[in-house]
Amino acid sequence: MDKEKLVRKFDHQSKIYETRRKKQSERKWREKLIGSAKGNVLEVAVGAGANFYFYPKDVDVTAVDFSGAMLSKAKESATASNVRATFIQSDIESISFPDNSFDTIVSTLSFCGYEYPVKVLESFSRWCKPDGQILLMEHGLSSNRLIGSTQKIIEPIFLRVVGCHLDRNMIHIFQQSPIHIHHMEHYKFNTVHLVWASPKKGEA
Repeated sequence: MDKEKLVRKFDHQSKIYETRRKKQSERKWREKLIGSAKGNVLEVAVGAGANFYFYPKDVDVTAVDFSGAMLSKAKESATASNVRATFIQSDIESISFPDNSFDTIVSTLSFCGYEYPVKVLESFSRWCKPDGQILLMEHGLSSNRLIGSTQKIIEPIFLRVVGCHLDRNMIHIFQQSPIHIHHMEHYKFNTVHLVWASPKKGEA
């Protein structure tokens, strides 16, 4: 999908994301994952800032999103949650940071939208400090045959309407990338994955 069209699509969804944030959707997963963050944090595709409420209070967050409307909602969330944050409007697939810049890199529900998800994880591995951590909450293709088949059927419509791939094999993507997974949890018939990982330096 054309990137400018995709940005407009997410601009239009910013109020929906804000509503989900206020309802604390996925609270049990976000709380478990984001509570592990430490130090200088990069959060990619920050959306409406649903994770800010769950960050430890001593972190400094660099929040990136290509949607200006989403960033506006995220700034409100950071203020309400008393999180120190700097905001950058950019496509994470085109932005660059110096190697070994961050103690923690966070992505929640963003890998459904990238054109080259493995390359994004390669960037994470470079940007993360050798002793840092990569925290992921991502959704994808279910291991349940019936659910997986349904995801494949509705994938084209979902992509056109929401801008998100439903049928990506996230486990395969993780395995192809230069990250070392220390712990992984699966939910909702293996459609949602929580990942605690670290970079594999020199293997990107």
